[in-house]
Amino acid sequence: MSLLFIGEDPWLLEYESCQRLQRDIMEQLTERQQYHRTSDKYNQISANIRLRLKQYNNEVGQLTQKLNVSARSDSITSAEVERRTRQIEELHSKGLHMQKKFNDQGKSKLLEDRDNLMDSKWNDESRGSGSQPKTKENQTIEQIRADQKRMLGEQEQGLDSLAQIISRQKDIANTISNEVDFHNEILDDLGTQIDRTDHRVRTETQHISVVDRKDKTCIYWVFIILLFLSIIIVAAI
Repeated sequence: MSLLFIGEDPWLLEYESCQRLQRDIMEQLTERQQYHRTSDKYNQISANIRLRLKQYNNEVGQLTQKLNVSARSDSITSAEVERRTRQIEELHSKGLHMQKKFNDQGKSKLLEDRDNLMDSKWNDESRGSGSQPKTKENQTIEQIRADQKRMLGEQEQGLDSLAQIISRQKDIANTISNEVDFHNEILDDLGTQIDRTDHRVRTETQHISVVDRKDKTCIYWVFIILLFLSIIIVAAI
C-alpha cells in the first residue's frame, strides 16, 4: 500500500513530467544546432525552446511550493523532504544549463555567420582585378573602422533628431507657459470683477435694509394716526 501511494503521489508525477520536459528541450537544442541562424526552422525551434524553458521553470517553481506546503503539514517525512529538495535543486541546475546552452548556441551561430561573411568579403576583394590582395587581418581592421564610422554617423544623426525633438518640446513648453499666463490674467480680472460685484451686492443689501426699516416706521405712524382719529370720533359721539 505504501509503494502504491508513492507511485500515485501527484508531486512525483509532476517531477517526472519536468524530467520529460527537460529531455525534450535538450533534444530540440541538439536539433537547433543543425540549422542556419537565419533559417525559418532555426527560428521556429528557438521560439519553441523559449516557450518550453519558461514552462520548465514554472513547473519547477510549482514543485518547490508544493514541497514547502507538504513539509509544513508533515504529510511526508523529513528524509523525504530532503530527498525531494535535492531533486528540485538538480532540476534547477539543469534549467540553468539549458538556458546557458541556448544562449551560447545563439552567440556561436552569430560569430560563425560573422566569420563566414568576413571570409567571403576577403576572398572577393582578393580576386578583384587591379587590386592587390589584402590579408584577413587588414580586412578585419578596415571593417572595424568602417563599422565605427558608421556607428558614429548613426549616433550623430540620433543626436540631431534628439536635439530637434527637444527644441520642439521647448517651443511647446513656451506656448503652454504663455497660455497659462494669459489664463492667469483672465482669472485675475475675473476675481476683480467678482470683488466689485460683491461690494455692490452688499451696498444694495444695506440700502434695502434701510428702506425696509423706513417702510415699517411709516406703517406704525399710519396706525397711530388712525387710532388718534378713532379716539376723537368716539369722544365726539
